[in-house]
Amino acid sequence: MKMADGIAILRRNKPGTKAKDFSRWPDEPFEEMDSTLAVQQYIQQQIRREPSNIAQILTPPEGQDEGVWKYEHLRQFCMELNGLAVRLQADCHPETCTQMTATEQWIFLCAAHKTPKECAAIDYTRHTLDGAACLLNSNKYFPSRVSIKDSSVAKLGSVCRRVYRIFSHAYFHHRTIFDEFENETFLCRRFTLFVTKYNLMSKDNLIVPILEEEAGTGESEA
Repeated sequence: MKMADGIAILRRNKPGTKAKDFSRWPDEPFEEMDSTLAVQQYIQQQIRREPSNIAQILTPPEGQDEGVWKYEHLRQFCMELNGLAVRLQADCHPETCTQMTATEQWIFLCAAHKTPKECAAIDYTRHTLDGAACLLNSNKYFPSRVSIKDSSVAKLGSVCRRVYRIFSHAYFHHRTIFDEFENETFLCRRFTLFVTKYNLMSKDNLIVPILEEEAGTGESEA
């Protein structure tokens, strides 16, 4: 709870709050966020302010530790990707999407098993997000939200590669759902720029041509 002009501001969603009214409180300067969750709160505040302003969302506060910044962004991506997973359940069925594919050239094995094996796409999606959540909430690798060892930061790249496959499957096999979700959240754009900025994925693996499509649109409008 913070005081602003003598008025107490409770930054919590009360029980019964409708989704459209979530987080309807004034912005707070990063330097005034007195919490171990300050980086997460700051990122979420930037997203709420304008989800399409990706450059601003990915710009860290001055002096921010880069490892923590990357970690908190990846946590946020995984949380938001659950929204895409929920939408995919209406169309991505084990009977029709028997493998985790992206076009006919890419088939991904699920690492949630003792020996990686093929999974139905929707199961792969659930397993991958569950696995990412377990790792990112692991007290062994990430015991602190304010300081992270380099050896733990090094694990973020493999998480990025796996969760990105959810985007690629949705784009190539459930395009309507992908487009609706992306137009609301700009999540794939943000993720692509994020992993490119911090060299967390090879460009050869970034198979969703979302940035190329934007460049093409800009040229045609010009």
